[in-house]
Amino acid sequence: MTIQTILLGIFTPIFLGAVFHLWRGGSAWRLGLYIGLALIGFWLGHIAAQNFGWNFLKVGGLQLGVGTLGSLVFMIFGHWLSNKQPEQDAKRKKSATRGGRI
Repeated sequence: MTIQTILLGIFTPIFLGAVFHLWRGGSAWRLGLYIGLALIGFWLGHIAAQNFGWNFLKVGGLQLGVGTLGSLVFMIFGHWLSNKQPEQDAKRKKSATRGGRI
């Protein structure tokens, strides 16, 4: 793998993470989260495509298509997890048991 391929494999998920952040919004923390998840998802997708012999949008030695899909899956899953709120029923049960005690 050449240095150009590695740089393309680094800058592509960074760009994808930045675009996802522009679309979904959020703080600087979320920008870092999206870029980190995009990098992890991209390289895991690339490795999976290499191991299974998939050739979807292959650019040189880089599996760009599957890597991009991996980035998107990881960013969507990370966005969903970061927006997950605790259930209201659990809060009500705690407050009801505390209020009954003296």
